[in-house]
Amino acid sequence: MNYETARKFLIAQTIPTEENPDSLLMHMQQGKPPVPGQITSILLALKSVYGELQDALTIDKELACALYTLSVKTQQLFAVGRKSGVDWPPLLKEDLLRIASAVESIFSGNWHTLKS
Repeated sequence: MNYETARKFLIAQTIPTEENPDSLLMHMQQGKPPVPGQITSILLALKSVYGELQDALTIDKELACALYTLSVKTQQLFAVGRKSGVDWPPLLKEDLLRIASAVESIFSGNWHTLKS
């Protein structure tokens, strides 16, 4: 996945609209699990963005907002859903932590792996 495709994909995952019903944010707001393969695609896109921006001194505002949303808002929605009785997939929490770790890597310029 090239940088521009990855960037657009990540931004689209954070736009909860009727035109984009399969965005991760839209699914989680509705208490639905991600679409099969969605988390893997997000992680691949994050890795691609990391590769492009590893030595960058700035990140565009739209991408930064999407990265923040993917790392923070999804975990908040997970917690709210769990309190409301949503039966999330068993590995979703760990997947969201992997996303947060990848986002941290993009911001820091050093790849972080999730420690068990």
